Amino acid sequence: MSPLSQQVVQGIEGLPEAERRQILDFVEFLIAKHQRANVRSLRNEGEEPKSFAEVARASIGAVKGPGDLATNPAYMEGYGQ
Repeated sequence: MSPLSQQVVQGIEGLPEAERRQILDFVEFLIAKHQRANVRSLRNEGEEPKSFAEVARASIGAVKGPGDLATNPAYMEGYGQ
């Protein structure tokens, strides 16, 4: 264990249980934040940011169906009456 880790453990041991739990919550928050940052950096490595339209363009034609969902003339008939 590094000297810093030992100092942290000694400091924590002198605290009441409620404060120890707060420290544990904070440590878990920092771990999650660090993991999200790592995932984000892996995703963006060598990749230019893309807009939603650019990403969605890859899905065009992936599903069979009419190109215009408004082809049913009675679709909105009587809406709001």
